[in-house]
Amino acid sequence: MELCSDGEMAALLKAVEREEEDDLAAVDSALQRFPEDPRLHFMRGSILAGRQQPLPAHTALSRAVDLAPDFHLARYQLGFFELTSGEVDQALSTWGPLLRLTEDAYLRRFAEGLTHLVRDEFDRAVERLEAGIAANSENEPLNQDIRMLIAACENAATGQTNGSAHGESTQDKSATSILLGQFNRTAGDN
Repeated sequence: MELCSDGEMAALLKAVEREEEDDLAAVDSALQRFPEDPRLHFMRGSILAGRQQPLPAHTALSRAVDLAPDFHLARYQLGFFELTSGEVDQALSTWGPLLRLTEDAYLRRFAEGLTHLVRDEFDRAVERLEAGIAANSENEPLNQDIRMLIAACENAATGQTNGSAHGESTQDKSATSILLGQFNRTAGDN
């Protein structure tokens, strides 16, 4: 399997970080030359998810995991995407291999935390998510996303309002609705 060079990958990452309009075209061009590079499929899926194009995003993220089952970040993101799309059972299945990582692996802790969250076990979810943040020194944007989830969990646990125009209490929300709200805010910010 031929992979995209480190230099070209770095240039693509910079384009994506700057949110250049042609970032997806650049990734697609690289995919034409390196169709088996899971990192490119992951990038494509991430861009499409940020643009709220769920079907092609899911296809690209799934392809990344199919090509590289041990690409743990892609597996985590695919599961998170499935979870925020309401596919709880599929997300839990996707994360299965992450739960076999070492106890100190941040992606394992995040997957465990989200598993507790879907069961509305907010205290345990927050504990595992915070442990994941403490262990994650390589992906600060992911930590930021998790911090937003923790804030939503803490609000739900205390019954604080979510600031909506209707004054709906987060106590009345399911964990899935919290995740969907967080995902929509994150996707809308991209």
